Amino acid sequence: MYKKNKTAEWVKFAILLIFALLVLYPLIWMVGSSFKPESDIFTDLGIIPKQFTLENYEIGWRSNGRVTFSTYFLNSILVSGLCVIGNLFSCTLAAFAFARLNFKGKNLFFALMMMTMMLPQHAIIVPQYVYFYKLGWIDSFSPLVIPKFLATDAFFVYLLIQFIRGIPRELDEAAIVDGCSAYKVFWKVILPLCQPALVTTTIFTFMWSWNDFFTQIIYLRTNNKYTVTLALRMFVDPTAKSAFGAMFAMSTVSIIPILLLFVFFQKQLIEGIATSGLKG
Repeated sequence: MYKKNKTAEWVKFAILLIFALLVLYPLIWMVGSSFKPESDIFTDLGIIPKQFTLENYEIGWRSNGRVTFSTYFLNSILVSGLCVIGNLFSCTLAAFAFARLNFKGKNLFFALMMMTMMLPQHAIIVPQYVYFYKLGWIDSFSPLVIPKFLATDAFFVYLLIQFIRGIPRELDEAAIVDGCSAYKVFWKVILPLCQPALVTTTIFTFMWSWNDFFTQIIYLRTNNKYTVTLALRMFVDPTAKSAFGAMFAMSTVSIIPILLLFVFFQKQLIEGIATSGLKG
């Protein structure tokens, strides 16, 4: 009986491993191709390069000669970092208000917030563009960053609401008895207990901002303000020869920050998603 269970576990593990390799193969192939000569990328479909070279990384990092890839990398870090700070600041305050405070129109505002999650981004992009254009924010990071400080990401507000609702109200009441105001309850009691949900918000905000292409291509026009996603597009030219090797090399470099976030905060991420989904 024990041997049968052991065999079944190994069979399940083998099947899962095969599916994992199938899913990860394009990513692994991209990393391997970044070390191949340009002429071998589409002729040699193997993962391990027959001729190992770092030329693609040198070409990709130099980019167009005027602006190196480090500029795009720093732009992405700046935009994604500010988006993370904005969401952590605004979404936690909004979530605390909905989860703990009573105010006029609370249910109406909550319903309106939930409706924004169902509205496609493409439906509001034109009025948003006109509004930001009149503010003089076009070709700057402002349209990408400032809305994050106004709790515009309803998904994270809802996630934090669910987490805060799972925190016993007795802790709030005990803090109020000790003389804490609503603001002190938030900073001293609620915020420290929300670490898993805050880590989840941080990782997903950073990832979505880092990988965002649609919004950034609309508002950013100057080359030295481009982020990583826009810079990668410049390696592909439909009218001339495309630098696929350099593009694969810089794509490999661009996934490192997100990969590091997942590696270091994997436990908190899983806990934050699980507990936010279970507590109501």
